[in-house]
Amino acid sequence: MKSVTVRNVTIGQGKPKICVPLVATTAEGIVAEAKSLLDMPVDIVEWRADWYEDALDKEKVLKAAEELRKVLGDKPLLFTLRTEKEGGEKALLVEDYIEINLAVAASGFVDLVDIELFTAGDEGARMIEEAHKARVKVIMSSHDFFKTPGRESMEGRLLKMQQMGADIPKLAVMPQSKRDVLTLLDVTLEMSQTLECPIVTMSMSSTGMVSRLTGETFGSALTFGAVGQRSAPGQPGAKELAEVLEMIHRNLDPEDVR
Repeated sequence: MKSVTVRNVTIGQGKPKICVPLVATTAEGIVAEAKSLLDMPVDIVEWRADWYEDALDKEKVLKAAEELRKVLGDKPLLFTLRTEKEGGEKALLVEDYIEINLAVAASGFVDLVDIELFTAGDEGARMIEEAHKARVKVIMSSHDFFKTPGRESMEGRLLKMQQMGADIPKLAVMPQSKRDVLTLLDVTLEMSQTLECPIVTMSMSSTGMVSRLTGETFGSALTFGAVGQRSAPGQPGAKELAEVLEMIHRNLDPEDVR
């Protein structure tokens, strides 16, 4: 599996990297949340801009991104404008979604952007290309908050995202049973050995929390934790997450999981 390096963080090697979302609704709150993470076990900070009260005002979004860049220093920043239909806080026109994402990618303030596979649609490949021109990496994502699709569907989504040029395909699904979690983990193992890029997968809710902890075994390169309010079902606290990942890493013999 190839790795992706963003600033001083290499995604796809060793322990899954921990990403923590910022979900404050005001510019001041966003900056305060970011400062609170500086001494936490956080590899990447995700700004969930859809929680921001002025998320549809491009200039205010860019200003907030600039302030975050100053606060975070050399810590990687992921920009995510999650749409309502994929679990976000804002209903967005596709044109606005594309415009804001591309403006932020071109700003120089962020290191990665999250582009939704189905929202971007036919424009997805162009958005990825434009982000790459700005030297910004792309996590392309697909969410299902109602079920766990069949394995062929999940594998197909991850493959399509790689084919479109995404640096890191991401898949998040909702389990209806413990067996759904096993299916997601099996798909993760298979695709992490098949694709030529790191992947991120998760089975949401408390039932699927195990999928957020076992990435080093099954092949998910990034996991999401929380400091305060959670942005998705099943996110563990960042400190506890770091402790579990470290424990697994110390005791994991690579020969045992080949």
